[in-house]
Parts: sequence; structure tokens; C-alpha cells
Amino acid sequence: MKSCHLQFIRKTGENMSIEKLKLLEIEFPNSITNKVLSSISTIDHIHFTSASKIAESVSGIEMLERENPYEPMLTKVNYIKDHYHLDLPELSSNYDLDLNEYNEKLDALVNKAKEIEKVEDELTQMIEENEGVIEILENVNNSEFDFDSLLECQYLSVRFGKMPKESVNKLKYYESIFLYYVLSTKNNEDYIVYITVNNKALVVDNIFNSLYFEEIKLPNFIHGTAKDALYRLKDEIKTAKDYLPTLETRIQNVFKDDLEFISTCLTTCTILNKTYVYDKYIFTLGNTNGMYCFIFKKDKEKIVKALESIDDSVHVSVQPANSDYRLTPPTSLKENFFSKPFKMFVEMYGLPSYTDFDPTTFVAISYTLLFGIMYGDVGQGALLILVGYLAYKLKGMKLGLIGTRIGIASMIFGVVFGSVFGSEELITPFFAPMSSNNTMTLLMSAVSIGALLTLISMCINVYVNGKKGNKAEMYFSQNGIAGIVFYFSVLLMVVKMLLIKNIPFVSNPVYIVVLIVVPLLLIFFKEAFERKFEGETMFKDGIGGYIVQSFFELFDVCLTFLSNTMSFLRVGGFVLSHAGMMLVVYTLAEMVGGGHIGIGYILVLILGNLFVMCLEGLIVGIQVLRLEFYEMFSRYY
Repeated sequence: MKSCHLQFIRKTGENMSIEKLKLLEIEFPNSITNKVLSSISTIDHIHFTSASKIAESVSGIEMLERENPYEPMLTKVNYIKDHYHLDLPELSSNYDLDLNEYNEKLDALVNKAKEIEKVEDELTQMIEENEGVIEILENVNNSEFDFDSLLECQYLSVRFGKMPKESVNKLKYYESIFLYYVLSTKNNEDYIVYITVNNKALVVDNIFNSLYFEEIKLPNFIHGTAKDALYRLKDEIKTAKDYLPTLETRIQNVFKDDLEFISTCLTTCTILNKTYVYDKYIFTLGNTNGMYCFIFKKDKEKIVKALESIDDSVHVSVQPANSDYRLTPPTSLKENFFSKPFKMFVEMYGLPSYTDFDPTTFVAISYTLLFGIMYGDVGQGALLILVGYLAYKLKGMKLGLIGTRIGIASMIFGVVFGSVFGSEELITPFFAPMSSNNTMTLLMSAVSIGALLTLISMCINVYVNGKKGNKAEMYFSQNGIAGIVFYFSVLLMVVKMLLIKNIPFVSNPVYIVVLIVVPLLLIFFKEAFERKFEGETMFKDGIGGYIVQSFFELFDVCLTFLSNTMSFLRVGGFVLSHAGMMLVVYTLAEMVGGGHIGIGYILVLILGNLFVMCLEGLIVGIQVLRLEFYEMFSRYY
């Protein structure tokens, strides 16, 4: 795609991360602006920055302001091409075109064509009028009226028109101050003519109007009888229609010898008009213009070479992406085959900044793992793959690609749990979730997975803040090194209490003081350390107020650790829920009867599986996304 915005596209097989960028400063003389911008518009993957950011911070530098003279001419050429249906040849542009000369020539061509078009429009209008009159005359075709003698009566008023048939029957109840004659009948309406003397015309017209009479005005050029008039009108229409193609050919001949000229105008104006889109990115100082843009680091040599080849006076300076504090590098994500669809979840939360960590791969792995555990079933996982693939192929739904990946994970854990469409008899399970001996193991495993993912999220936070130089957040926050030490140490104590009794040193007073109390104190004084690093007073509002406020904040931190960890119990809960729901489906199928090959039994199994798939698939998908956003993203993103 050729645009001024970065395209977030990478080849399959590369790791998901944020693409490295370079900042380019392009300088060129004002005199070759159009030439430079025309070439720039053909280069891929360039993200330009607004010139206002530069102009506002440096005195003497202004934004480029110029009027676009090519847009009106482009509108005119496009009108000529489309209105006259011209088939233009493909030609190169001419940047040296004389706008006045080209405009005059285009106007001359259009004026010639419009003179012929005027005749064509007059003929078309005459045809439409005559066809309308023919429709009227065909309804009085059987009459022998002579329109010339009838319409020229000096003392009589004559009206032609139509009215409902039942209204005609009511005319006999009125005084004989008029004469009428039914000419023809069509669609339960009578076409009639009535005649009265001039001094009674107003009264008679009022009578007929009250009976829903619709007058039909006959044009002045009708002569003789209806049959004679029809013959002449049809002959005129035929002659006019035969002449219209000749006029169309004459219009095409007007442009025939100038198609290359028109094509050159169109190509040149299209290109030059686009260059004015870039004006907001250009800052100017005297006779020199400049632009800043970001490019992919891998494309540096190719783009720099393309820019410098435009003209000898074009100079390009390559700088690190973060070298100018006024400019914020855009975020471009590398994508691999597995992680690509999960980018939509990251974008729902917000794209990371250029210096941040791209969590898409971590989201892809953790989401797939958690969904697979909670939705473990070989048969339903296979259907999820099929439905996801068809949704993507037929409807272009990106969510379908996620479905194919989590479907594979569901099949894998379906093998572990021995579940095929809810049946645990087809394959031998490695771990039976519904066994009473395994319930506690399942729940403890879910919490352990949650604790591991929480620790990974905290490590990511340490890495990101280390890159940014946020020392207080990196060392002393609840998601920093102090938080990691505290959380891991508490987890180790819980493991000794519940599972492994002989872990050395755990529960030792030194262990508790060094690895639990000290990290808590560091978290407690985190804001004070942060102010110290920034050269401010550690307790600017007084140490008493700080201690009270930080005490409640520390209590909330500990409560958050506990609630976030326990939140992963839902992973094990949904494993049991899935097995329980499928047990209900099989129980209902048995109640229907007919044996395992009975129609009722099979129908209940099919409908039950579809119901469980839809309901549980939706709920599990939402719950896993909740775990991603609230329990993991909130710690590092």
C-alpha cells in the first residue's frame, strides 16, 4: 500500500515484536517540491510527521502554504472523460505543463462538444414531448374530431381529459349547459371531451372538477384528426432518433485527435494533485523545504537511495527513531503466523508505544493455553477449527483464525481429559476431571498456572520499565522486582504448607523478614523513592499522611495479589463445568431411549453438543479475555 502511514505487515515466521524504525530528515529546494513529492508518493512504508510540531518549536521555520491549482483542472478532465465516455490511452505525465494553455484548449474542446450536445438535448426533449402527446392521442384515436376547427372556435370552450367511469354516469343529473362525448375507456376511466359556451365555462369546469375530471392539455402543434397527428408525430420521432447517433459520433470526433493530450492532462494532474496532500508535512526556511518521516530500519538503504536519486539537491539525514523529543515514533508490529490473529485483542486494549513491549505473542500463547484447558474436548475442538476456518474464508472474520488455533488447543486437552463430544469412553483419559480424587489437583493446577502467568507478567513489567529507565517502577512497585520477590516467596510458603513439607529455609524468620517483609516495605515506600529519583522531597505532604495513605494502598496491593491468583480458579471450574454439562446431555439422551443408535438419542446428543459449544464457547472466550485484561495486562501494559 502506498500511503503516508506505516503498514503493520511482516513476513510469516518472524518473532512478534515492535518493528525497529529510523527517523529521516529530508531537505530539498522549494523549486523542485512537486518533483520530490511525486516521487515520495510512490515509496512504500513511510510515516510522515506534521510540520506544525517543528514550526512551533523553532523560530523562523514556517509550514508550507500554497494553493492547489491542479484540483480544478483534474475535476474538469475527469468530467470530460466520464461525461463523454472517452477511452484514454495510458501516457506518462508532463510536469512542465502550462496550466493556462492546457485549460484554454480543454475549454475549447468542451465548448465544441456542448454546441453539438445542445442540438442533441433539443432533439431528445422534442422526442419526449412527442411521445407524451402520442400517449394522449392514442386514447382518442377512434374519434374523427378535427383538432384545427375544434380548437379554433371563438365562442366555445373545449376540454379534453379523463375521469372515473362512475363520475361520467352522474353527468346526466346536471343541466344541459354543456355537451360531452366519451372518446375511449381504459382502466375503468373514460377519456372524454366536453364543450360549452365561453360565458358558462367557469361553472362547467367547476362541475367536472368536482367529479374528478383531469384535463389533458393538447399541444398547439397538433393538426387534423387524431390519426393524422399520430402519423406525423411518429414520423418526427423516428427521424430524430435516427439522427441522434450521428450527433454522438460528431461529439466523439471533437475529442478524437486530442485523446493523448487529455490523457496527459489527467495523469499529470492526478499525480500533482496528490502531492498537495503532503503539504501539511513540509516546513520551510527561506528557499529550502524539509520533512521528517519514520521508516522501517530494514528499508533504510533502499528508501534513502530512492530519495537521493530524485535530484542531486535532495539531502537525507538518518537518525535514531527517538532522537527528536518532539516526534513520537509510530508503532509497527511484526507478526508471525500463530500470533497474527490475536493482535485484535491487543488493539482492543490499545497499541503499545514504540518503547513498550509488544504482548501479542504472550497473549496468543496464554489465551490459547487457558481456552484449551477450559474447553478441552476433541470433537468440539475439531468443530471449532472447522467453523473458524469457514468463518474466515467465507466471511473474512479475523475471529475465525483465532478459532482455528484455540480449537487445536481444545483437541489437545480433550485428549488429556479423554473427552470426545463429552464422552469419556472413546479414549482413555490421562486425567479425569470428574474423578473426586482429581478435583483438588485440578483446582490447584489452575491456581499454579495463574501464579506462573502473573509472575511472567510482572517480569515483563520489570523489562519494560528497565528499558524506559523508570527505576522506581522497576525496583519498588508491586509489579516490579520487590513485588516478584514478595509474591514468589509467599507462593513458596503456601506450597510448603499444602504440598511439599520439607522445603528448607521456608518459614524461617530470616526468610520471612528478608523475602516478605523487606519487599513489602519497599513497595510501601515506592512513591517516596520515586520522588527521590526525580529530585523532589520524599514526603512533601508529611510522613504521617504518607504512612496512612500508603498503608491502605499496601493493603489493597496484598488483596489484589490474593484476588488475582484466586481468579484463576475459574480455569479449573470451567473444566468441571464442561464435564458436568456434557454429563447432563448424555443423561437426557438416555432418558429419551431408543438405544445408542436410536434417532432420539442421536438427536439429543447433536443438539446438546451444539448448545454446549455455543454457550460455553462464548462464556469461556469472554472469561479468558477477562483474565488477559485484568489479571495480566494491568500488571505491565
